Amino acid sequence: MGFPRIKNRLGLGTLLAALAVEFVDELVDGTKNAAMPLIRHDLALSYVQVGLLAGVPLIIGSLLELPAGVLAGTGSRRRRFILAGGVIFVGAVLAAGLATSFIGLLVALTIFFPASGLFVSLTQAALMDSAPDQRAQHMARWTLAGSIGAVAGPIAVAAVLGAGGSWRLTFVLIAGLGAAAWCAMAGTGHARAQARNGVDSATLDDGYEDVGDRPWPGWRSAISIVRRSGALRWLALLEVADVMLDVLTPFLALYLVAVVHVSPAVAAVAVAVRLGAGLAGDVVLIRLLKRQESRRVIRASVWVTLVLFPAFLLVPGLGLKFVLLAALTIATAPWYPILQAELYDSLPGRSNLAVSLTSASGLLGALGPVAVGLLAQHLGLSWAMTSLCAVPLIMLAVPPARRGE
Repeated sequence: MGFPRIKNRLGLGTLLAALAVEFVDELVDGTKNAAMPLIRHDLALSYVQVGLLAGVPLIIGSLLELPAGVLAGTGSRRRRFILAGGVIFVGAVLAAGLATSFIGLLVALTIFFPASGLFVSLTQAALMDSAPDQRAQHMARWTLAGSIGAVAGPIAVAAVLGAGGSWRLTFVLIAGLGAAAWCAMAGTGHARAQARNGVDSATLDDGYEDVGDRPWPGWRSAISIVRRSGALRWLALLEVADVMLDVLTPFLALYLVAVVHVSPAVAAVAVAVRLGAGLAGDVVLIRLLKRQESRRVIRASVWVTLVLFPAFLLVPGLGLKFVLLAALTIATAPWYPILQAELYDSLPGRSNLAVSLTSASGLLGALGPVAVGLLAQHLGLSWAMTSLCAVPLIMLAVPPARRGE
């Protein structure tokens, strides 16, 4: 994946530490989803309580995460926030594994979300600042690390259960991995000290070595910065893209069972195909961005998606649907990492503001699955899925490549 070429610019150890943080974060999510039937049985949860476990932490956590980027700032102050968030992150995962009641698990997961914002989102922002001219490439690597974590979660649950353990032990082991990722991040502080003593090493905050901790500009100035920057365009496109990414996935199995009339087992295979194709797409993107400008890549993928998604809905054969699903997933792989990198590019020196803006837009983005669900309820799931054809049309709003690139 080209790590040796990055070594002199960012530091291989520092890059791997950042990617480990994202891996563990998605590993927690994948594990939670896979273990939910076991959790429900052990804690005697109702379906309403299962829904609350999914919704309440997301809403409260997003609200608590909103000021995180603003308060964290940049430089050494942000680093302290990252490490503090990491301690809470590990504690929350451990508490989730040890929870013996619905309330205990709800509290643990609610604490986990803002802790993830501090530990994971701020690490992403620092990574983006460390090499501004390689943001798209680093976001592609970041997304790949997360995809691997999401796939590894169910595998971890199956492995622990196969060895005679429980879902609780899985969470405890992941807390240990989180502690290891925290130690790796803390170790980048040693790299900073070496750099100041003349040793050639890079840290996640190299982008701010010449300006120090950048202060919060105030709400009025922040609003003015956002308006002038064009960040709102990228935020809107990120939320639109998410409909074809994260919103499509949970409706995929329902669509195949209710509309295509396959068995739940076959629908589960389709979800596995999508996850595997997502990994492949992330790997391909890393290599593609070495040769092509990021906006060219995403615009080309949008045109391909305009053909693939309607074809996926229309073709009758199940085998061909699986092929088209895999191709569609690979085609949309560039959307999130490139759009997120463009958001950071639009706010140079204000990555902390980008973190808070992403949290705010995420609250609105939660309406996406609700809207699809309402359409499915009133018009039918087939029409609801057809409405997603509007997503690549809106994505054509991505500007063309910059001149000279």
